[in-house]
Amino acid sequence: MGKKLSEPQKNRVLVVGTTSDYIEWIRKIRPGQVLFLTEPKVRQNATEPCPDSGEEILCPICDIDAAIQALDHHQKAFGVTFSGIACFDCESMETTSILAEKMGLPYPDLGAVRQSRDKFVSKQVWRKNRISCPQTCPVNTKMEVLNFLDQVPAGIVLKPFCGSGSELVFKCVTRRQCDTAFNAVADGLSARTGSSLFKPTDAGTYQMLAEEWVGGPEFSCDFLMEKDRAVILRKTRKIKVDSQPFGTISGYAICPENDNDKKMPSNEILSDLFHRAARALGIKTGVCMVDFILRNKTPVLIEMTPRPGGDCLPFLLKEAGNIDILGLTLDAAQGVAWKNEKKGLYRPLVAFRIHARKNGVLKRINTTAVEKDKRVKKIHLIHPPGHKVTMPPQDYDSWLIGHMIIEPNRRRFFETECLLLAKCIDIEMDETCSQPIHI
Repeated sequence: MGKKLSEPQKNRVLVVGTTSDYIEWIRKIRPGQVLFLTEPKVRQNATEPCPDSGEEILCPICDIDAAIQALDHHQKAFGVTFSGIACFDCESMETTSILAEKMGLPYPDLGAVRQSRDKFVSKQVWRKNRISCPQTCPVNTKMEVLNFLDQVPAGIVLKPFCGSGSELVFKCVTRRQCDTAFNAVADGLSARTGSSLFKPTDAGTYQMLAEEWVGGPEFSCDFLMEKDRAVILRKTRKIKVDSQPFGTISGYAICPENDNDKKMPSNEILSDLFHRAARALGIKTGVCMVDFILRNKTPVLIEMTPRPGGDCLPFLLKEAGNIDILGLTLDAAQGVAWKNEKKGLYRPLVAFRIHARKNGVLKRINTTAVEKDKRVKKIHLIHPPGHKVTMPPQDYDSWLIGHMIIEPNRRRFFETECLLLAKCIDIEMDETCSQPIHI
C-alpha cells in the first residue's frame, strides 16, 4: 500500500522565509511534503495553526550560519533529505540562493537574484540586451533628480533600488513634486534601515533611483522558465484607482485567453520576450513574475523576479482557473514538468483589494452588503478586529484588510463595478488608539 497523504515524507521541499498564510495553504495542499524555514516573528504574529517541529524550523532568515546549522540538525533528527528549494518573498531570495548552492539544489544563483532585485541593474542588463524598459538614473541629490526630469519631461518615478510593490514609489511631473518625493523616499528609507526588503544589493553611494514614467496599461504575468521557452501561466491587468497613492494596485483582472485586442502582443511574442529577459538576468529555472507596461503596443518591462506573484493573485488563479501557483512552484523546484499545458480557459474574474481608509485600530468589518451580491465569489479577510492600521507612506502593509474575488457584469468599466462593491464594505476604525508616525 502507498503512503497516506498525511504521512510525512522523508524527501522534502525546503521553503525559505514565507508568511504564515502561505505556510497554512501549502500544508493543506502538500501535507508532509515541505519543510518551512521561518522567521521567528512570523510565527509569533501568526493566527494560523502552528506546524509541528518536524515541519518547521524557526530561525532568523538573514543568519546563514544559523540556518545551515539548524537544517543540519533537523536532517539528523528527522532523517529528511531535500528534493528542492523554493521562496515566495523577495527579501528571502538571497538566503535561498546561498542555501541552494550549499545543498546542491537548483535555484537562481546569487548574481541572478541580485540582478533581478535591483531595479537599476536589471534595466542596465536589459538595455544592453535590447529589451525595452524605462530609462533610469541613480540619484543622490535633488539636483540630480531635477536634471533627469529635464531629460524626460513627461514625468519620472522616484523609488528605492530594491523594494516591493508601490512602497515609497512616487510619480513626479513638476519640480515641487520632485522635491517632496525625494524627501519622502529618503525619510522612508531611513525609517526602514533594518528592513532586508530595502537593503541595496550593492553597497553603492546612491540613495534612490529615478526612472522614466511610462504611460499605458500595466500588466503582471507569471511564467515557468524552461531551457528553451517561458510558459505563460498567468496574464493579468493591474487595476489602479486615482484616489489611491501612486503605484498602489487596487486589484488584478484576468486577461481573457481569447481576447481579440489587437494592442496586446500574442503569447508567443510575450513568451519569447520573457525568456530572453530572464536569461539576460541569469534566471534559468523556476516560476517567475514579471510586470510590464504596454506603450504603443510594445511591452516595456518594469521588473522581473524568480518567484510567483503574491498578494491576492494565488487566490484569483485558484478561483478563475483552478491553478495552484504555490503547488506549481514547489513542483518546479523539484524539476517536475508542468503537465497541465492544455488548461481550460480562465474565467474572467477580478481580485479586488480591500483597504482601510484611515489610521486607527480596526474595530469592526462588516461584509454583509457584498456577501449577497452574485458577482462576489469569495471574500478573504486577513486581519481580525484589534489590528492597527497606519496609512501610507508610513506603512504600506497594515492598511490592506483583505480582498474579494468578483465576476463583473461587464467587460468594460469593470473597475467602477469593483470600486462600488468595495465601498459597500463597512470598515469601522477606532481612531482614538492611533498615534501619528513621522518618517
